[in-house]
Amino acid sequence: MTVRRLIASWPVVRQLTGDDRLGLGAAARSDRSAALVARTETADRMVKSICPYCAVGCAQRIYVKDEKVIQVEGDPDSPISRGRLCPKGSATKELVTGPSREYTVKYRRPHGTDWEELELDRAMDMIADRVIATRAATWDAPNRRTLGIASLGGATLDNEENYLMKKLYTALGAVQVENQARI
Repeated sequence: MTVRRLIASWPVVRQLTGDDRLGLGAAARSDRSAALVARTETADRMVKSICPYCAVGCAQRIYVKDEKVIQVEGDPDSPISRGRLCPKGSATKELVTGPSREYTVKYRRPHGTDWEELELDRAMDMIADRVIATRAATWDAPNRRTLGIASLGGATLDNEENYLMKKLYTALGAVQVENQARI
């Protein structure tokens, strides 16, 4: 290839000398870029969802191929986010496909140094036992409350989940019930 042809093939030269002055079409294309295919085009299906990171509720389009998430994008049909996602929402794919994602319950015993795997049923029983024991040990009978149990909910919870959590903790006698969205 001659030097003249090499220079003529550069995108900036094609942009300045051709009809594509903004570099949005032919001037920006190469053989490599012309062969690229969007991940969304190869997906088996698209599932609509809501971003799990905050209480805004941005809509997402989750693209799935071979039952694996391959792309997450904002949903332009959403009146809330109009197809936009913040950096955390844009990184949602890593939440479900990242190599450090845990798929089992982990438990570290008091004064322990290593994590061990527990069955979900065993972990739930341990939590229930501790809630019952804490409530019994810290129950303030005259005031019908406990100061030994508190809740700090996350902003990813919707109104219905927050309502149910508030009902649960109130039934347990907890008075320290707060949500991260207000902090």
